Amino acid sequence: MPKQTITFDTVRRLGRDLPGVEEGTMYGTPALKLKGKLLTCIPSHKSAEPNSLAIRVGFDERDDLLREAPDTYYVKEHYVNYPVVLVRLSRINVDKLRDLLNMSFRFVSAKSRRSRKA
Repeated sequence: MPKQTITFDTVRRLGRDLPGVEEGTMYGTPALKLKGKLLTCIPSHKSAEPNSLAIRVGFDERDDLLREAPDTYYVKEHYVNYPVVLVRLSRINVDKLRDLLNMSFRFVSAKSRRSRKA
C-alpha cells in the first residue's frame, strides 16, 4: 500500500478534530491555533527545510522526539530557544502526526491554564 502524502491539508483535517482549534496564519503562512495561541504552522524562516511543519511542544518532548527519530524531527538554530520542533512531512505518517498534534494541543492548553492563574 503506497504511503499517504502528508500536506498542510492533512494537518488541517486532523486539527479540526481538536476542540477549539481554529485556522489562521503565522508570519503569512497557514497555521492552526487554540484560542489565538499557535499549535502548528508552515515554518516561514529560511532555515527550515521545504515541506516541513513547525509544531509547538515542550522542550523535554522535543528532546525526546529528536532523540527517537532524528530523520523525522529536527530543529534549526532559529528555533532553538522556542518550544517548537520541525517535522519533515515526508517522513511522518497520519497516526504519528495525530499524536503530535495532540501533544501540541496538551502543551498549549496547559500553558494557557498556567498563564490564566498567574
